[in-house]
Amino acid sequence: MIYTVTFNPAIDYVVHTGGLALGSVNRSQSEEMYFGGKGINVSMILAELGVRSIALGFIAGFTGDAIEQGVRAKGIETDFVRLPDGNSRINVKIKSGEETEINGQGPDIGPEAIEKLYARLDKLKEGDTLILAGSVPSSMPSDIYERIIGKYSGNGVRMVVDASKDLLLKVLRFHPYLIKPNDFELAEMFGVELSGDADIIKYAGELRKMGACNVIVSMAGNGSLLLDNEGNVHRYGVCRGTVRNSVGAGDSMLAGFLAGSADGDLDYGMKLGTACGGATAFSEGLADRGLIDEMLAQLG
Repeated sequence: MIYTVTFNPAIDYVVHTGGLALGSVNRSQSEEMYFGGKGINVSMILAELGVRSIALGFIAGFTGDAIEQGVRAKGIETDFVRLPDGNSRINVKIKSGEETEINGQGPDIGPEAIEKLYARLDKLKEGDTLILAGSVPSSMPSDIYERIIGKYSGNGVRMVVDASKDLLLKVLRFHPYLIKPNDFELAEMFGVELSGDADIIKYAGELRKMGACNVIVSMAGNGSLLLDNEGNVHRYGVCRGTVRNSVGAGDSMLAGFLAGSADGDLDYGMKLGTACGGATAFSEGLADRGLIDEMLAQLG
């Protein structure tokens, strides 16, 4: 079973306007709402691909109710920890030529709630996959990734981590099965400028030396690269289409890779991941199966 963890789920409220005038009343041309957070995004795409997962994390208030109902409506099993106070966050995304985001903070997550999450994670068994993705809310211990991965990685659980800089670097000693920085994050980790594939491969190799098994580096319009556990390089370009959305493409790629490589075929995993990431980038929200299949056909 695949488990995804989203510490701070959100309702993304997307507003399209012809222009944005600060200090004035602005009227929308259209609006959409999506239920998300990085782990939930992964579960959503897995569901489109017919792969089961269980979404974990924390929810609160009436917005938390809406998130849980929305995720379950997609056929995804949930086992969220319900917090006694506050409301799950709403992120406002204004699209008016340029994209402006106002992200909410979300509720406080105390020690008792964290213990309840551990109780859910205690169900993990050998062969399961646990995906930790995104930032850590300020109300949680900053080393929560290390605590979780250190506690469960020795049980034969495959750990997948999609996080930036210190959150990622500090868990490498636990040998996560897969990590997925983008090229900007990779450069930031080592304090360097990356000038091409050779540099990407070099520093992805450094992450492998530090403990990661497989490293995917996404490079937006320049495609992606996998350095696998045996040191082999798998390189893919991008799909053709009009970019409409900057949210969730990396999460979609991660979901596609895990679904496509379930039987050990890493090349097909990269192909399906590329298709899923492209399909989401070309959609207003997360991709649907139909567009994923169109993108997959492009890749041959």
